[in-house]
Amino acid sequence: MPRFPALSLTRWLHLALLLGAVAYAALAQAGGQLSQLRLSAGEGNTRAELRLDAAPGAYRVFSLENPKRLVLDLPDTTLAEGFRPPAPNGRVIGVRTGTPEPGKLRVVFDLGGAVKPRSRVEGQGRETRLILELFRAEAEATASTSTNTRTESSPVPGAGVPPASAASGERPVLIAIDAGHGGRDPGAIGGGGTYEKTVTLQVSRVLAEAINRHPGMRALMIRNGDYFIPLGERFREAREAQADLFISVHADAAANREARGASVFVLSTRGASSEAARFLADRENNADLVGGVSLDDKDRNLAAVLLDLSQSATLRASDEAASHVLDALREIGKTRKPNVERANFWVLRSPDVPSMLLETGFLTNAEDERRLNDPAFRERLAREVARGIADHFAAQPPPGTWFAAHQDRLDIHRQHVVARGETLGLIAARHGVSVTELRRANALRGDAVRAGERLRIPATPR
Repeated sequence: MPRFPALSLTRWLHLALLLGAVAYAALAQAGGQLSQLRLSAGEGNTRAELRLDAAPGAYRVFSLENPKRLVLDLPDTTLAEGFRPPAPNGRVIGVRTGTPEPGKLRVVFDLGGAVKPRSRVEGQGRETRLILELFRAEAEATASTSTNTRTESSPVPGAGVPPASAASGERPVLIAIDAGHGGRDPGAIGGGGTYEKTVTLQVSRVLAEAINRHPGMRALMIRNGDYFIPLGERFREAREAQADLFISVHADAAANREARGASVFVLSTRGASSEAARFLADRENNADLVGGVSLDDKDRNLAAVLLDLSQSATLRASDEAASHVLDALREIGKTRKPNVERANFWVLRSPDVPSMLLETGFLTNAEDERRLNDPAFRERLAREVARGIADHFAAQPPPGTWFAAHQDRLDIHRQHVVARGETLGLIAARHGVSVTELRRANALRGDAVRAGERLRIPATPR
C-alpha cells in the first residue's frame, strides 16, 4: 500500500482556499449570459426579446420615473462577449446595461412614454428567451411590475395606420419585411464596395415607412440593424406575428456585369414539396402550423392533406401578390424578367404566409449599384413596391381588414392572364373597359398581346 506524505495544517488551509477559489470560479461561469437583445414595435406595444443561455432565475422588472425607465434585473447573469444594445424602436428610445452589484446584470430601457410591462420565459438551456411586452399605458403616470402572463403581439415599427382601424374591427394587413443578410453575412458586394446587407436594410426601412403611410397597411421589420438572423427564424417571426405577407429584400450579383434590373421570386413547387416533407417529419413543428389548426392530433395522411391545402393556397396568394409588385416595379424601369420567377429559397418556405423575394437590382452592375445607393431611387422603389402590395390586397382583401371594409371605394386593379387566341379588344370587352384604357394601364404601344401575359385591368367607374 503506497504511503502519502502528511500535510501540515498550513498546507491544508492553502489547499482549501485553492479549492474554494476554483469552486467559486466554476459557479461564476455557470451563470447565464445575455447574448442578444432585439426590439420590435407594434401599434400598441413594443416587444423586447432577450436571448439567454440559461434560465434567468428570479428576475425582477420595475419602473422608474423622471425620466421614464423600465428596469430588468437578472441575477447570476453577465453580458456575452460582443453584445451590442439594439437601436431605439417603438416605445423604447434607448437601452443601457450595468452591474449594480456583483453577479447581477441590469438592463435599463429608456422610454418615450409610460408602459405596462408583461413578461414570460420561453425555451430552455441555450435556447432560453425572456420576452418583455411593453404595452402603452392608458395614463402617462403608471408604474407596473411584470407578471408572467402570456400575451400575443404584432411587432411593427412606426405608425401610419389610422387609429380607428383597430377600434372599428378594420384591422390593417401586416406586411413582414425581411432585410436580407446582415451581421457576419454581408451578402453580395458591389464593384464600388457596396454591401448587400446595407442596401437591403436601407430599402427595407424606406419600404416600411411607405407601407405605414398607406391606410390599412402596417409593416413589421424582421431585421432592423446590422446583425445576423438564421433563415428559418426570419419566416418563423412572420408566422408568429400572423403576417398577411412576407417580403424578403435582396440585391443580386452575377458574373455578367451587364445583368441588371429588379426581379420578384416566389417559392418553386419543388421547394414547397420538400418543405412539406420536412414539416411532416418533424412532429414538434406541426403544432399550430396551418393558420392555428394543430396537426398534433391528426393522423399522418390527414396532416399531409391539411398542410398541402394550406401550402397550395399560400403559393397561389404568393404568386398573385408578386405579380402586382412586379407590375408596379415596371414604373421605375425595365425589370430583369417579364414574369415572376420561381426558385427554392429557404426563406420563402413558410407554409401559411404568402411570401416573395424581391431582388432590387444587381450590385455587380455599375448603374444598378449607383441607383441603389441613391436615397431618391430607394424612395421611388419603396413607393412602387408598397403600391403593388396595396393593389394585391385591394384585389384580394382578407376578411376583417381595412381593405375588405373599403372594397367598394378602392381603385382595384384586377389581372387577366392572356389565353391563346385572345385579342386586346376581346379582353377589354370582357372586362367592360375600353381598349385605350387597357393600353394605358399596361403601357402598351399597340394591340399585340402574348399568350400567358398578365394584363392589369383598370377599375371600372362605380
